[in-house]
Amino acid sequence: MIKLLITGGTIDKIYDDLTGGLVFGKTHIVDMLNRGRSMSETASEVLFLKDSLAITKADRQLILSKCLEAKEDKILITHGTDTMVETAQLLGNKIMDKTVILFGAMVPYSINQSDALFNLGFALSSVQTLENGVYVAMNGRVFDFNEVVKNKTLGIFE
Repeated sequence: MIKLLITGGTIDKIYDDLTGGLVFGKTHIVDMLNRGRSMSETASEVLFLKDSLAITKADRQLILSKCLEAKEDKILITHGTDTMVETAQLLGNKIMDKTVILFGAMVPYSINQSDALFNLGFALSSVQTLENGVYVAMNGRVFDFNEVVKNKTLGIFE
């Protein structure tokens, strides 16, 4: 069983016709798993739906506590890309006996040409094959929690 913790981020944003901005409605993760015809057993839990720039220290502690108390030893976390590394570092310094992968999207799932479905599939595969540790998985690459940065100029992780 793979635990899927949902925290929001671009992956779950939708276009708001009234404001012209991106907002949160509901998570798309279950739809994405169904669309991708995933055969992996998952249990998902929405912790909150926030832009990663709005994630607080208390939110990060909630993510950490949910990881530590999870009976599953394989955990995926949806997360916004702007502060994904910060959360990964907190988790990586505290979690040693599980495989935890943070992932998200640069373009919302609800918008054409999104990288969301690919990133979910890649993270789902990675969590089943990597050794215990905390990782960031984005756009076909996996990074150790303490060896990754987001290049905001290029919009990639390296």
